[in-house]
Amino acid sequence: MADEGASPRELILEACRRNNTSLLEETIADLAASAKKSGKDVTKFVAESLNKAHDGVGNGCLHVAATYGSYEVLDILLDQEGLEIDDVDRLEQDTPLHKAVRYVNSLDKSEWEPVGHPIVEILLDAGCDPRIRNKAKLKPVELADPRNTVLRSILQKGEFAMTAGGDVVEEDDNGPTGSASDSE
Repeated sequence: MADEGASPRELILEACRRNNTSLLEETIADLAASAKKSGKDVTKFVAESLNKAHDGVGNGCLHVAATYGSYEVLDILLDQEGLEIDDVDRLEQDTPLHKAVRYVNSLDKSEWEPVGHPIVEILLDAGCDPRIRNKAKLKPVELADPRNTVLRSILQKGEFAMTAGGDVVEEDDNGPTGSASDSE
C-alpha cells in the first residue's frame, strides 16, 4: 500500500504549488479515465475531485495556485466545469481572490503588474466574487497594498461589475434593432 504513489489530491496540490501544467493535465485525465471506467459522470467526478482537494489547513486547489502565483495552472483549473471558485479556507476564511491579493503584495513592486495582476484578473474574469469578506471582515481590495493603485482599481472594477451585473442591459439579437438605417 505504501508504494502506490501520491494520491490524486496530492498530485493536484503539487501541480498548483509548482505551476506544473503537465502534472495537472495528466491527473485530470487519469481522474476522467477512472470515472469513465466506473461508469461515473466524468465532468462531475473531476469537479468533485478538484473541489475536495484541500491541504491540511483547508486551502483548496485554487487557493494554493493563487498563493503561489501559478497562472497557467489557474487557467486550466478555471476551465473545469463545476469547480467551486469562491471556496473559503478554514484558517482565514480567504477566497482564492484573497490569496491572489496576498500573493501580489508579496512581490517586488516591479513585479506587481507583469506577474501579480494577471493572477487577480484571471480569477475575476472567471467570476470570483471580490465582495466576499474573510474572517477579519476584509474584502480583497482592503488587503491590497495601498501603493498598488492599479490592483485596487482592478478589484474595484470587479466589485462594480458584480454589483451592477443584474443591471447590465444585454443585447437581444431576436428583435428589431430600433434603427432601419442599414436598409436601403
